[in-house]
Amino acid sequence: MVGTPGGRPDALASAAVIADRFDRITWRDTYEQSAGLRELAGELGARHDGAADLLTDVFLAAYNVRPKLRAGVEMDPTRLVNHEIVAGLLESPGFAELHRETAGDPYAAAMAVLAQGAALRGMLEGAREAQGRAEQAERARQNAEDAAQAPAADEAAGPDESDGPDEGAEPGAAPERDPGAARRAAEAAREAAAQALAAASPGVRAAARAASARAARAVREEAALMRAWGVGAGELERMPFERRARLAERLRTGRLAQWAELIGRFRQMAAGERARKVEKAAGELIGVTLGDDLSRVIPSELANLGLPGLRAVFAARYAAGELMLYDSRGERNTGRGAIIACVDTSHSMYVAGPGGVTREAWSKACALALLDQARRAGRDFVGILFSSADRLRVFRFPAGEPAGLDRTLDFAESFLGGGTSYQAPLTRAGGLLEEEFNDAARSRGDIVLITDDECGVTEEWTRGWNEAKQRLGFRLFGVAVGAPRAAGSGSVLEALCDNLRSIEDLTEVQGAADLFRVI
Repeated sequence: MVGTPGGRPDALASAAVIADRFDRITWRDTYEQSAGLRELAGELGARHDGAADLLTDVFLAAYNVRPKLRAGVEMDPTRLVNHEIVAGLLESPGFAELHRETAGDPYAAAMAVLAQGAALRGMLEGAREAQGRAEQAERARQNAEDAAQAPAADEAAGPDESDGPDEGAEPGAAPERDPGAARRAAEAAREAAAQALAAASPGVRAAARAASARAARAVREEAALMRAWGVGAGELERMPFERRARLAERLRTGRLAQWAELIGRFRQMAAGERARKVEKAAGELIGVTLGDDLSRVIPSELANLGLPGLRAVFAARYAAGELMLYDSRGERNTGRGAIIACVDTSHSMYVAGPGGVTREAWSKACALALLDQARRAGRDFVGILFSSADRLRVFRFPAGEPAGLDRTLDFAESFLGGGTSYQAPLTRAGGLLEEEFNDAARSRGDIVLITDDECGVTEEWTRGWNEAKQRLGFRLFGVAVGAPRAAGSGSVLEALCDNLRSIEDLTEVQGAADLFRVI
């Protein structure tokens, strides 16, 4: 690298993080798409020179798969505070966790920058004196260079009688023309800048540790939020920046933000219950029994066939029906038609239980898990939100089409209010199953009615309901949320449902576990 007579390189870097032009293009594109980044850059830039370079460095540190910090001697002295901040971030314990979420993901890296915005502001303010000393040292260095070049310039120009003491100059104002004095002043300023940076370093490093930890939490929570709503990493990477930002804002605010953890637990529980199903078995695996069904023979019995001396024993046990077999409970996945979740959204469903979870939140989380169940089974799903007889909203999710996140969120967010009527949603659900039977010859659908209320139904409606149920072969599962209901209470809900469960603790999801084994 070509340098000046003082040994200083001609071109010093303003960037602390080494990056190629493609990384910088990614930063520029992300910056243009993010109003938050532009706002932060404007705020910091109004008070601190080099703030734009600092934000670039923080983004690239998070985005690069293997971020590499430039050596301090290669940095422009006025950017050494930036270098110290970025070094603190890279060396902090929380950075590794943060980097796992942000590497290669421009949106997540931008979010990490924004999450550290307040901390960056604080670090810049805390290092203001060091930054000022660095700028003074740079001016002193430039003065020393000018003073060193002045004698040669004067000699080349020849004597000039006009040169003389400036009548308006103060005594002693000419030392900047003295190369030795200017050099000593520059060295003193450089030493003062180094001392100020060293004094600011502990505070900067401590703030950097806290900032990276907070950013890691923020990025991790948003990733968990997306996963809870069924948004995969691949889908996020393909999503345009602004749409992803709007989606994240939508999920972070309002009622949806409060439901994410519950929805995640429902999905995890439902996946576990699906895994417990045994293919080609009569129901849920519960132990071992004796018999001659070769499709359910346990592995240790089959191992006997590999030993010539035990083959005759195996044959005798088989003939006597005494082979050890997997035993299963008589629950069978009989559904073939659509899964329909009828969710009560009357005023009383907005009531929160002891854990702060509302009846609506529990019900919607259960319904979304049933949507997952239907998708995995290749079955249509319909969400019916109901309250009074004249208030009904239907959300259809055909098996052969993408569910669509926006429509899923619309289903989750919609709330009708009002009273409660069973007849309207159940009539609509029965009609949809009849349409499916007529159009696709599919029967044996499943309806799940989730409510916290009790209401009457007419005898005429009940007769028609029972006829449709027998003709189409569907089942009705009832979930009573927020209030205990004893079996045999003679309630309308109990009379209508083939299977009814009561959910009192809304912080738990296991009360609905059997739904995901039999539907």
